[in-house]
Amino acid sequence: MAAFVVGLVLSGCALAPGSSGTATSAGQAAAIALAQQPRFRGIGPFDANLIGQAAWYKVAGSGDGWEVVIRIGWGDCQAGCISEHRWTYLVRRDGRVGLTHEEGDALPTASGVRGTVRAGPTCPVERIPPDPACAERPVVGAVLVVNDAAGREVARVTTSAGGVFALDLAPGSYHLTPEPVAGLMGTPGPIDVTVEAGQPPSVLQISYDTGIR
Repeated sequence: MAAFVVGLVLSGCALAPGSSGTATSAGQAAAIALAQQPRFRGIGPFDANLIGQAAWYKVAGSGDGWEVVIRIGWGDCQAGCISEHRWTYLVRRDGRVGLTHEEGDALPTASGVRGTVRAGPTCPVERIPPDPACAERPVVGAVLVVNDAAGREVARVTTSAGGVFALDLAPGSYHLTPEPVAGLMGTPGPIDVTVEAGQPPSVLQISYDTGIR
């Protein structure tokens, strides 16, 4: 682990973006530190009883402020995570914040959802063993709409050659809804998707019904 380590010695700390100007509690200090990067959205406090917790933060008093450690892990986190990355922020009581230390594995390059869209069956009779000639076919031009937990549309994507799609999404809970495709009888229902901070994209396989029987 520890693919790189960056240590920063700060002579002064900048005011946190959007800060109210003070950090009088551990909770306020954590909120200021978590606001430093979009990738930290949705990260909660460390819970020793939570198995597979990939991302968390810890807060401890430090001089005239608070030290906030934020950790993102990925890769088999049920067993403790194969990889991880950590940031340490100093949040002063007057609201100033600075990154004092950063270390860990290189972060995943993207977070969101990707996958393939196919349609089947393509033969009127199911065959055992399966006939490769009757495999589901890619659906090109299918439109997938993504709404957040409040029902607001945040993105939409159209499948390209091979029926593939990819979307970068901020951490959070979403509903992905496939729209009807001309010539296909059955449209898949909405799919719940959870994007976790710092994690590789979720992979989906979506199937339309051709109506062939």
